[in-house]
Amino acid sequence: MSQFATITGDVTYTPGDGVPIEIPRGRVEVELAADSATLSWEAAKGITGSAAIPRIQFDDYVRDRKIALSFE
Repeated sequence: MSQFATITGDVTYTPGDGVPIEIPRGRVEVELAADSATLSWEAAKGITGSAAIPRIQFDDYVRDRKIALSFE
């Protein structure tokens, strides 16, 4: 089940062996699994951005208040 959150600080993901890419601040949809979190957002009008990050990294971002969970 997905939920929503807001990116409020510097949050990044690393595609493959590439350099970290910043996820834009604002509202994201979050799908949590035991080992990962998938974040989706509107990158541009009609274009969806998506990234999977390790669950431990997601939990660190929440703890550090860089991601604020919404309880709607």
